[in-house]
Amino acid sequence: MPVSRQLRASLALLRTGKFGTFWFATLLSNIGTWAQEIAEPWLLLSLGASPFLVGLDAFVGDAPAWLFTLAGGVLADHRDRRKVIMICQSLQMLCPIALVIALLTGSVVAWLVIALSFIVGMTDALSMPSYQSIVPSIVAPSQIGSGLALSSTQYNLSRILGPAVAGWLIATVGVVGCFAVNTLSYIPFIAVALWILPRREAKPRPRFDRSHPLAGMKAILKEPHLRGALMVVFATSLLSGPLITFIPVLIRDAFARGAGGYSFVLAAFGAGGLLGAAVLLGSNPARDRRKLASWCAIGHGVIVIAAALDPWFYALPALVLLGGLAMTTSNTSANTLIQSTAEPALRGQTVSIYMLAIRGGMALGSLATGITVSVLGVRTALVIDGCLAVVVQLVLSRVWLGCRLPPAEPTSPGVTVG
Repeated sequence: MPVSRQLRASLALLRTGKFGTFWFATLLSNIGTWAQEIAEPWLLLSLGASPFLVGLDAFVGDAPAWLFTLAGGVLADHRDRRKVIMICQSLQMLCPIALVIALLTGSVVAWLVIALSFIVGMTDALSMPSYQSIVPSIVAPSQIGSGLALSSTQYNLSRILGPAVAGWLIATVGVVGCFAVNTLSYIPFIAVALWILPRREAKPRPRFDRSHPLAGMKAILKEPHLRGALMVVFATSLLSGPLITFIPVLIRDAFARGAGGYSFVLAAFGAGGLLGAAVLLGSNPARDRRKLASWCAIGHGVIVIAAALDPWFYALPALVLLGGLAMTTSNTSANTLIQSTAEPALRGQTVSIYMLAIRGGMALGSLATGITVSVLGVRTALVIDGCLAVVVQLVLSRVWLGCRLPPAEPTSPGVTVG
């Protein structure tokens, strides 16, 4: 199928009732989330918090992924996903409400902000596998790749729009406006999720012994094609992901630029993600995307090296744009393979391991790179990361591309996509 025709076919999903409504509701929700992500550090600093507390706030938001993501996968596979999403998202919505009330009454303190970040991180980890399982449940099997690419498009678009909204709100009404907008952004998402997911899902019987608590995870990791995809994603997050984490340090120390330069470069990363999603929307959904995932992961490592050695500031946004394109293309290609070939009874747990590979890899990579930066400097640390990424991804690609894929699942004529 020609690229233009495939792109039109992929974009047609946005005109379907269920997927289109879900896409727009999720976009609004993510814009609110990014607005709060920008406002929270400003709030802490305005309260006199130290840089350590600002870092602690970010850490407690991500740390629950290690504790609760796999449990969230079990919930997605064995419980009503509608209830999981409704309960977790409702609890999350109470957190920005609490901050709005605390700001309006003048009772906000740093420990409250940090405690609420932990609650958001915990509920996010528990509900994310259920959320990630929505797309395969509302599109035909042959459209899973296009659906995931469109989801990546809205996420990267929100990465650009959310900070812009936050900047305008902070300048006009203050950080309280960001928390109020985030509160409102939960309502359409919860309503749409309750509408598009069936009240009672028929859970397929898994082909493994459910009596063992780790049986599902063992069954997933036993499949070479799934294991390979997860390892590529983990290696990308661990070794290439720290580039975007330490961009502020690179901009400050190597280029002597301020917050404006950081915002510009961060927007370039989001734009690259949009381009990566567009590439996938125009590609043949029946194509084996392992080569695309692997070569983009290798290319991302090369980009990390180039960014670390780059002597010109205005070349950095272009390199970061390419990094966003490579990361989105690689991760979304791997995710498409994972969700389209995973056993239906294990899809939630498979997605939970995928999310853990991304967030866990980022957390470990940031920690390790932070230590290296403090000893060797940001440029040397990123060069080491990039070189390791290229070598590791080359080894992984040779093993992953050598394994056989299971037969493709036929498209069911009874699948509802509208």
